[in-house]
This record gives sequence, structure tokens and C-alpha cells, in this order.
Amino acid sequence: MKKLKIALISPKGPLYRKKGGIFGRSLRYKPLTLPTLAALLPSEIDIKLTCIDEGIEDVDPNLDADLIGMTVITGCAPRSYELAAMFRRRNITVVLGGPHITLVPDEAQSHADAIVVGSAEEEWPRLVRDFVQGKLLSRYVQSPNLDLAGSPRPDRSVLPRRAYLTDDVFEATRGCVHDCDFCVVPATSGRRPFQRPVGEVFDDIISHGSKTAIFVDPNLIADRTYAMSLFKAITPLKIQWYGLATTLLCQDIPLLDACAASGCRGLLMGFESLSSKNLDQSRKGFNRPEEYETVVGRLHDRRIALQACFVFGMDEDDLGIFERTAKTVIDLKIDLPRFSIATPFPGTALFARLEREGRILTRNWEFYDGQHAVFRPKNMSPRELELGTESAWKHAYSLRGMARRMWHSAASWHVALVTNLGYRHYAHNLKRFYTCDLPAFTPNWSRFDDRSSVIASSELVQPSIRMSSTAGNSR
Repeated sequence: MKKLKIALISPKGPLYRKKGGIFGRSLRYKPLTLPTLAALLPSEIDIKLTCIDEGIEDVDPNLDADLIGMTVITGCAPRSYELAAMFRRRNITVVLGGPHITLVPDEAQSHADAIVVGSAEEEWPRLVRDFVQGKLLSRYVQSPNLDLAGSPRPDRSVLPRRAYLTDDVFEATRGCVHDCDFCVVPATSGRRPFQRPVGEVFDDIISHGSKTAIFVDPNLIADRTYAMSLFKAITPLKIQWYGLATTLLCQDIPLLDACAASGCRGLLMGFESLSSKNLDQSRKGFNRPEEYETVVGRLHDRRIALQACFVFGMDEDDLGIFERTAKTVIDLKIDLPRFSIATPFPGTALFARLEREGRILTRNWEFYDGQHAVFRPKNMSPRELELGTESAWKHAYSLRGMARRMWHSAASWHVALVTNLGYRHYAHNLKRFYTCDLPAFTPNWSRFDDRSSVIASSELVQPSIRMSSTAGNSR
């Protein structure tokens, strides 16, 4: 019997690409989505599989396949639709899934023969079996009662190890209990954390032979009981690991101590803003700016480095917010600060509010990337928002700013140096990174003010699995 030829593709975006993007090998780790989709393929079907991550190689337009599946984040949606149209013209069946497809399924439907809404664990194998039987449906929707127990380990062999800094990437949980208005996680997964059994996570790390681990969970401490069990389970492994959590971790000293004892050496946290009003409006009022210094101190006391993310363009932000924030991250000795423009991803509460207020400026998804102003801010022009964000990057990653922060870094000196130099390169090349080969973005902003040009930019995302299986949209 003829083998079924399946190709899985993670399309490129202006930042995430082989040429022109900022995420070179020094900052790129192997994504889990394609390896997970590969592992989910039905074992009873004879399949010839091709996996293509456009972050490391471009898709061959003459790709030979019977069925093509693509995982789509918002910033890569136009590229995904372009590829889908090209392959469908060749009578190849195309399936689209991922965060963006889950957020806007009706838009995506016309670009594919079938779409997968939600996670892939149950619907992707079902879709492949239906395709073989000639019974393909146009839409597959994951049940909200997803159970990750017993899911196969990602097949990391489907992507070349040498192309990435590391493939020691793991997922323990999916989803988050919080409801931040800008975040796609509650919009795509609800407010329930889905969890792999701790024993299965442990076995995955052991079988992979990892001495380090990157957890891509959007909030590893969403369920305290689960997090404590996970930390205790992996402590004997004596690995060093990195992940994402909220500032609430630093209010729970026993959990924080267990986190540190288990080998945590770095966390990404969304500080978001220096304004309590901004945080309340975005439904992230549990962040308390007056406690940021305590958060940093408690992490550093336990040798945990911090990547703190800040968002500009919220309704309380004025033209002074960029300098104030950059100065604050230096004064707080934040190991690796990161700045972005508030991005109202479709399907989120933030998008709905700004749309009601008539402030959305474009629906060209390529520009929903964290460095374009795709909405009209309240207290500045879109151009001022982009220029201000660039200035914050340059201030925080000036040589003086880096020296002051790195002197107190919880990371080892070589890790602190490499990561800070990588972000310094990014900070001083925003215009180049954010133009790539994108078309010019010139909406008519003169309706709103007399300053109507823009700096180009692209997508900053956290990885995840959504046919995928993600602040924000994630791979």
C-alpha cells in the first residue's frame, strides 16, 4: 500500500525566519508543536513524514505531500494563508490549526480544506484517520474536557538538533487560571490549567537525558498543588531549568523555595506596567508595582535570574513612561528586561474593547507582533508609541545600563553576558529586524493626529502546542 505523505509546517514570520529574523541560533530553542503533532500520528497508518520549521529553512514550493498541516500564530497568518493557497492550487489537502485559527476560525476556514480549533491531542489523529478514509470534515473542535494524561512524548527527532541552541524543551501544563485581557491563553484555552501527570513529565526529562530544561508553560504555578508536586519530583534530578511564572510566586515563600531547590535558574514574568491603573484595567491587578523590588530581590536571593516583560501603550501611559520604565529596570537590577507594544490579538478582551472604541488601526496580522502600534493609544500618537518603545530598549541595553544590571545578575556571568549582548543587538537594530521583506505599513493615521508614519516590527511569542497543542500567541 502506498505511504501517506504528510508534511507539517511551522510558517515563518518577519522575526522568526532563517534569514532576516532576530532569533538566531543563539536565542532559538526547538519548538514543541511539530514534534508533538508528529508523535500524535496514528501508528497503524504507514506515513512518510516531513517537518519544516521556517525559522531554520524555507518551504520548498515543490514539496510533495498528500496532506499538509500548518500551525499558525497571528503574526504568521498571512504567510500561512499564502502557503495554503499555493499548495491547494496543486490539489494538496491543507489543514490549519494553532492559536490564530482557534481565535478566528471563521476567517481561517476559507483558507484551508480543514481547520483544527483548540488543542491537537484528540482531533489531529482523528483528522488523519478521516482523511485516509475519505471522510475529512471541514472543522475539528477539541472538547473542553481535554486530558493530557497518556499523551505521547514529543518526537524531537523530526527537527534537526544542530539548528537550535537546545532541544531540552518540555511542557508540563497548558492554560492559565488568570484572565488578563491582552492574553490569548484564556481566549483559546479558557481559565483551566491542563496538566500532564507529574510522573510523565519526570519520565520525559529522564528519557531525553536532559541536564537542563526549558518549560514553555504560560504559567507553571497556575495550580499550586501541582507545581509543588512537580518541583519536589524533579529536585533529585539536579537539573537547571527555566520557565514562566507570575509575580504571585514571590508571595508564596514555601513554593518559591521549592522552585529554587528544584533547580530553577531563570523565570520570565510579565510585570507589564508601572501603573496600578493599567494593571487593573488589564485584569492583572495582582501585580503590584510597589512590590517589584521585593520580587526581584527574592528571586536573586535564590539565584533565580529574571526576564521581566513590560508593555507600552496602555491607557494610563504618557510620553514619559518609556524613560521611567527603562530607568526602573536598571534601578531594580532586572537581569533581562523586555519591552513590547500592547498588542490586541483577535479574540482577546483587549481587541474587543479597542474595536468597540474604534481604535483598531489595521487587521493586517503581520503587524500584530509586539513592536507595531496596531491601535490608537490614548495619550500619544502611534508613531510616538513605537519610537518610545525603541528608546526604552536602547536605554536599558546601553552599555552603562547593562553594566549596572549585570553586576547584580543572578545568572552566571557568561549567561548574563551572552543574553544581554543578544538583546542589545536586537535593541539597536529594531528598524532592520522589523522591516525584513514586509510591505510598507502606512495606514491613514492622519485621521487621529498629524504624525502618521511607523517603524516596522514583528512577532515576539512564547512557544506552546496547539495544532497546535503560547505572552500571547505561541508556537
